Amino acid sequence: MPDDSPPAQNTRRRAAFFDRDGVLNEDIGFAHRPDQITWMPGAREAVKRLNDAGFLVFVVTNQAGVARGLYSEEHVRTLHRWMQQELRAVGAHVDAFYHCPHHPEHGEPPYRTDCACRKPEPGMLLQAMAEWPVEPKGSFLIGDRDTDLQAAQRAGIDGTLYRGGDLDAVVAGILARSADGVAADS
Repeated sequence: MPDDSPPAQNTRRRAAFFDRDGVLNEDIGFAHRPDQITWMPGAREAVKRLNDAGFLVFVVTNQAGVARGLYSEEHVRTLHRWMQQELRAVGAHVDAFYHCPHHPEHGEPPYRTDCACRKPEPGMLLQAMAEWPVEPKGSFLIGDRDTDLQAAQRAGIDGTLYRGGDLDAVVAGILARSADGVAADS
């Protein structure tokens, strides 16, 4: 479910998709308040680097805490608005946040369901690609779990497993390899 509305423009652009917990912020388990967020090293700078390079930037995050009754979807949206403010303070932004509140085994309907948006399914990525002018070639996802990479593969984009460290350096490396690939294709 997106937290922001797509633009009216039709110019196709490459996109970067980030998992949230464990990639943009430390994964403490079911974070849903600003006081629970510690940004990963280089996370805000990585988003700014991508903005400056002309990429669309999306967050795609499973939020099973909603299905488990630990917090509401409004808590998720409020946290994402706060994260956006934090990013804007350093001249960066996320174009849209997408979250899956479902879980196949926990909670009650409508949240207890086997859905197409919960990673490893590609639903959130495909929704962003349908709603925004995403050019799949050259687009990528950074996640900290195999399920993230499976979602990227199913959506037809590259995936990178993030194991910690400076996220901006990881993004810089991806962009450098992408630029080398473009030069090699010319």
